[in-house]
Amino acid sequence: MHRTLTLLLSALAIMTGLAGSAARAAEPSIPNYWDERERLPKPDLSDVERLRFLTTIDFPPFSFLDGQGRLSGFHVDLAREVCRELDIVARCQIQGLPWDELDTAMATGQGEALIAGTPINAQTRESYLFSRPYLRFPARFVVRKSTTLYEPLYKAIDGKRTGVMAGTAHEAMLRRYFPDAKAVTFTKPEWLQDALREGRIDGIFGDGMRLSFWLAGSASQNCCRFAGGPYLAPEFLGSGLAIAVKRDDAVLARAFDFALREISVNGTFAELYLKYFPVSFY
Repeated sequence: MHRTLTLLLSALAIMTGLAGSAARAAEPSIPNYWDERERLPKPDLSDVERLRFLTTIDFPPFSFLDGQGRLSGFHVDLAREVCRELDIVARCQIQGLPWDELDTAMATGQGEALIAGTPINAQTRESYLFSRPYLRFPARFVVRKSTTLYEPLYKAIDGKRTGVMAGTAHEAMLRRYFPDAKAVTFTKPEWLQDALREGRIDGIFGDGMRLSFWLAGSASQNCCRFAGGPYLAPEFLGSGLAIAVKRDDAVLARAFDFALREISVNGTFAELYLKYFPVSFY
């Protein structure tokens, strides 16, 4: 049993997708899912008359309306950089819509691509092709700054009261991969966070992105820090974020793969990531 668990935890570490141990140790860490030695062909988009990205208007920090009513966010800036890499800025547009209108807008030809966090699963694959993921959401442990935990972390948290949101993928993941931790479930994130800040639990296991915003905000009172990880487990956490196109537009999907790789390799993705996620969740 212990050997099996060790192998499972080793697999989780490999799935972080970071470019080597040095990148994992550096602060801040930037997610990188691309092999810099890989060379992707740049598709010819000279026949594309328009490339309109559709996104949401209420999904901060990915896409939202700013104080002046302008569409802003990580997805908006990323779409613009994709267009620059593909040399189609003049034909590139970005439109924000309510989430429940996006699929209809794509089906009726109002857009050529979705950059809105569309889940990648069997159902959505019936309607869309997806680029390779450009961002995945790892699970992370958070502890008080005064807490000392040593690697391997799955041994260090044996018996530790670890808070987790009840009924979530993170609870299932915690119980499967860290069975010797003492899971303490909560039904509201603020209760979970307060419990750690006040020392009533030893740590939190949850969504790294949401926890990064809590760590950076005033509510945490600068109490806590990430420990270990990041942990990626697609069977629990999904495949991440990708750009969706219509199923018959394979050329455009390949074009996005090309652009996303170039943006990652040349450092543009890192700049956008740190702009919107100043406390890295990797």
